[in-house]
Amino acid sequence: MSVETPTRPAAAPLPTYDATDLVGARLSAPRRYKNRVATACVWASVILALAPLALVIVLVVKNGLDAMGVEFFTGNIPSTRSAATGMGPAIVGTLIVTAAATVMAVPLGVLAAIYLSEYGRDGKVAATVRFLAGVMTGVPSIVMGLFVYTIWVLNFGQSAFAGALALACLMLPVVIRSGEEMLRLVPDDLRNASLALGTRKSRMIRTVVVPSALPGLTSGSLLAVARAAGETAPLLFTIGAIQTFNPNLFAGTNTVLPIQIYNGALSPFEGAHTRAWGAALALIAIVLVFTFAARLVTARLSTDRHR
Repeated sequence: MSVETPTRPAAAPLPTYDATDLVGARLSAPRRYKNRVATACVWASVILALAPLALVIVLVVKNGLDAMGVEFFTGNIPSTRSAATGMGPAIVGTLIVTAAATVMAVPLGVLAAIYLSEYGRDGKVAATVRFLAGVMTGVPSIVMGLFVYTIWVLNFGQSAFAGALALACLMLPVVIRSGEEMLRLVPDDLRNASLALGTRKSRMIRTVVVPSALPGLTSGSLLAVARAAGETAPLLFTIGAIQTFNPNLFAGTNTVLPIQIYNGALSPFEGAHTRAWGAALALIAIVLVFTFAARLVTARLSTDRHR
């Protein structure tokens, strides 16, 4: 004789709740209304901020595509009246000048930020450096151009290096200020844990602090590069203007895309206007390529560090 074991009825599934619903249920009607109004204001602010940027990009792409082609990237810059679209020397000059300015400004700016964040802190030297960096941030770019013109161009002549020197002076305070802020965001617990293991401070900074702040340091450096790549005023006094290729950084005048945009916009000829739109589109593309490349490198370094 078999005895049947009573089966327990299946438990009913537990109800699931959405955190948003719970918060909304606890809010009174006036607070829900204020929440919706605040959310709408935030989205409206985002749209207002993005609308001008979107319009600029659409306008530049629409007018700049007419100049794009093999001749645009490889041909010499034609005369003002010509309808040809060659802009190769300006593209090469922009890459050379921006790269040289980045090599000069970013390492020096990051080292200064490390000193201010990890060593100087509230000392007198650190306060002086912060003050000077703040002053340099507000100096007009044309003043930097005149400064480099006085100390370099009058003695050694116009060259791509003189333009890079002017752009480096503009980039340096941006890298310093943004780099210091990013380094200060690294939790002190990471520093204390590293030092508690017997690590020297220099090694702690190199292996813990800087890798943790690397995304922020990269963003600050890209902000400085983007500012430098689009500057025109300091280059008018330092780099000159040519219509052929000059890959030499230290000898001879050169040209860059911002100068060609400036000259083309002032010209009454349609061909110059087309080249100016194409140069503007090429400049935006160069900045985007640098941004994506830096983001990929930063992501790769962060992944390797966490393995």
